[in-house]
Amino acid sequence: MEKKLPALQIGDLTIYPPIIQGGMGVRVSRSGLAAAVANEGCVGTIAGVGLGRFEDLPRSEFEAVNNDALRIEIRKAREMSKGIIGVNLMVALSNYESLVRTAVDENIDLIISGAGLPLELPKFVEKKHVKLIPVVSSVRAFKIICDKWKRNFSRLPDAVIVEGSKAGGHIGYDFHEVVENRAPGLDELMIEILKFAGSFEPVIPVIAAGGIFDGRDIAHFLKIGASGVQIGTRFVCTDECDAHDNFKRAYLNAKKEDLLIIKSPVGMPGRVIKSRFVDDIKHGKTSPTSCKYRCLKTCDPQTTPYCIAKALTNAAEGRLDEGFVFAGSNAYRCTEIVPVKKLIQDLIAETKQYL
Repeated sequence: MEKKLPALQIGDLTIYPPIIQGGMGVRVSRSGLAAAVANEGCVGTIAGVGLGRFEDLPRSEFEAVNNDALRIEIRKAREMSKGIIGVNLMVALSNYESLVRTAVDENIDLIISGAGLPLELPKFVEKKHVKLIPVVSSVRAFKIICDKWKRNFSRLPDAVIVEGSKAGGHIGYDFHEVVENRAPGLDELMIEILKFAGSFEPVIPVIAAGGIFDGRDIAHFLKIGASGVQIGTRFVCTDECDAHDNFKRAYLNAKKEDLLIIKSPVGMPGRVIKSRFVDDIKHGKTSPTSCKYRCLKTCDPQTTPYCIAKALTNAAEGRLDEGFVFAGSNAYRCTEIVPVKKLIQDLIAETKQYL
């Protein structure tokens, strides 16, 4: 009899194989990718940041247009899939609360939330069937969230994603820790958080994320005690990924030395693929621009050297000289664009081989 991988159980949701597709913004993981992933039994995740055409908007319409865009993407994903659909919403967004409420209105299956501590998230989610999953980079952060949620909202996270420093995009560590390789390893983090998560009844599922590339990695973290994994980078190089082909080709063309850490206006380090725009940032050639949106709570338009929302939008739409591509530490290992179905089948086969 063929052996099966363990399923990821989050409350009444059964996820098999035990993979969550990472939410990638701006406009990289939308309904197309999320639906394709959900159709294979995994969690398909829509990144809620910058979905609306904010570039052409007055500030008064910014929130409503982004809410409508998120609503449309969730509905499109539902039309294309009967599987599990989640959203990833960054705490750092100025319209965070309204995006959460929109996702809940649309009966999203789960909300993944990082880029800050989602201390107030349960306040905005009255529907108990919506699973709440914080993203953390330390056991201390997870303890703070659990204490706050239990005390103020009488609930605990339904699962937790533990993201190490090899992740793509924004990384929850100090800039110098990441650049100098002083950030704690994912194994070390997982062991600490597994111990704490195991002290609850029922046990809180722990999901490993950040630099997970193939079945060998998945098997490794399942053996350590993870209930599942989150993968972002591999899903960029799929037919169904919603980003422009130029964005995907940046992964295929990248060498290991092209993956760089930059300081993001979000206030965190970010891992990107080298580009002309990244060189301009590093040499101080970008300059503050007027901003009417204030999409990030942490952004000061008067001092920030560039608009990250615009840079990421440009890249996702193929204008790579006017932005940058977020990527995980293993992006240079991507060699082809494949259908989501094939990628997941390959990951299952590899994981079985190493378990």
